[in-house]
Amino acid sequence: MTGLGDFLRKCRADLTPEDAGIGGPLSGRRVRGLRREEVAALAGMSVDYYSRLEQGRHTSPSDAVIDALGRVFRLDAAGRAHLADLARPARRAAAPSPSQRVRPAMHQMIASMTDHPALVLGRRTDVLASNRLARALLTDWTAVPPRDRNYARWMLLDPAAREAFDDWPAVAAEVVGTLRLYAGRNPGDSRLDELAGELTRRSADFRTWWNDHQVHERTHGTKRMRHPAVGPITLRYEALVLPGDPDQTLFLYTTDPGSESHDNLRLLGLLADVPGGPATARRDPAGGR
Repeated sequence: MTGLGDFLRKCRADLTPEDAGIGGPLSGRRVRGLRREEVAALAGMSVDYYSRLEQGRHTSPSDAVIDALGRVFRLDAAGRAHLADLARPARRAAAPSPSQRVRPAMHQMIASMTDHPALVLGRRTDVLASNRLARALLTDWTAVPPRDRNYARWMLLDPAAREAFDDWPAVAAEVVGTLRLYAGRNPGDSRLDELAGELTRRSADFRTWWNDHQVHERTHGTKRMRHPAVGPITLRYEALVLPGDPDQTLFLYTTDPGSESHDNLRLLGLLADVPGGPATARRDPAGGR
């Protein structure tokens, strides 16, 4: 239950009395954020009960308690789901996860998308499949050992990833938040523990964001990138959970027709078809484990 306690303490520390609607100046306060007594009062529970939650001495909070804490801490939908996962891990007992495979028809489908980057991410943001344009845009996953084909690992450890995104800190922090969300839903995943351990050792940014306990649900959004071969590209993405395997997500990237980004992505696609072009030139300098 340590994960729940850490998450609650971080939420409590991040919420000011003014944000919680209880007013009063911060001067003279001896703690950062809210006190346990204040959280308990706002959530309509006893201080002892809330303290036991933070200390991991209560393992079956009701939906009403989880909803009350989510409201007090102003959590979004992903944050509330994460709180529920942490509060009741026994409902999601850890079990060995079989290796993931992308169906041949899905491989064929994304390969046929010559105008749009596409990739399939699995558990822990493992890269399970990608088309040629996605490899030209990001990195050549086929040149990386299968066990090391991981989007979060590339984002945090490859210097080229920092150069690829105009707002890399925000993008990378969201990727870490995605791993946090997965960790709450899948306690005891040894492969995730291994990945988080490596990133903790090798990335100060990861350590900061991981300890921040923020979570992020991938749905749709915009990525502002700059490719060394063609220049700036602003992409819209949609994250689609694949039927038959909820642990696989298809990411599709598009550009606005007639825009500079559209022209630059089209040029990148032409270059990717040239032997030695961007699709084959990029490699993962982070190396294998």
